[in-house]
Amino acid sequence: MAEDRAILINCTATAEPPMKKILVIEDQEDIREIVRATLELAGFDIEEADEGEAGLAIAARWRPDLVLTDVRMPGSLNGFQVCERIKRSSDLKRVRVVILTALNQVQDRQIGLKSGADDFLVKPFSPVELTRTVDRVLR
Repeated sequence: MAEDRAILINCTATAEPPMKKILVIEDQEDIREIVRATLELAGFDIEEADEGEAGLAIAARWRPDLVLTDVRMPGSLNGFQVCERIKRSSDLKRVRVVILTALNQVQDRQIGLKSGADDFLVKPFSPVELTRTVDRVLR
């Protein structure tokens, strides 16, 4: 009996923490594939959406730790609006948001930060930049 308890304690103590969950909202399939492959190799659990409304629905159901969202997407919501809705939601407000975009003007960054974004990653970006940004934001 004591041996069984010791084995249970050892198994529990060595269990790995759950994988961090990242939602990628990006309309370009090739970019989503690169982001997914990079982050899965880094040990993250990934879900995807190709437009803002679908992304919000997944976020509400799945409760990711981080959302990576493009700005310009088809549908009724752009990435800044997705970010604003996440940050205003009582259920999702703790979710981190990184804006992925080709927009690189000062005003674009200001809009992103004003919408509540935790960081801003400009396309094109390298897998190393992506991983570093995600690690920094999730700390």
